Amino acid sequence: MLIEFKKEFKKNNNIYLRIKVNPGANKTKIKSIMDDKTIKINISKPAEKNKANEELIKFLAKEFEINQKNVKIISGAGQRLKLIKIICHIKN
Repeated sequence: MLIEFKKEFKKNNNIYLRIKVNPGANKTKIKSIMDDKTIKINISKPAEKNKANEELIKFLAKEFEINQKNVKIISGAGQRLKLIKIICHIKN
């Protein structure tokens, strides 16, 4: 379901994603992609103590086959709608 986004990521070595999360779901999985390219994702962790954000980062890192430290929540950490930046690698 993320093929288009993965192609852009590989081409540019980074990508910004608009994500709408549904925390507390049975399983972490992509639910749908909206017309405006917002990705709806069900998150198996609750929205407390940053658990849902951590699960989202883990899920996206696995999907894009990168290290979790390369997935950053740019805005919306405490909200359902988030802006995420995924980069190919981090230079120290």
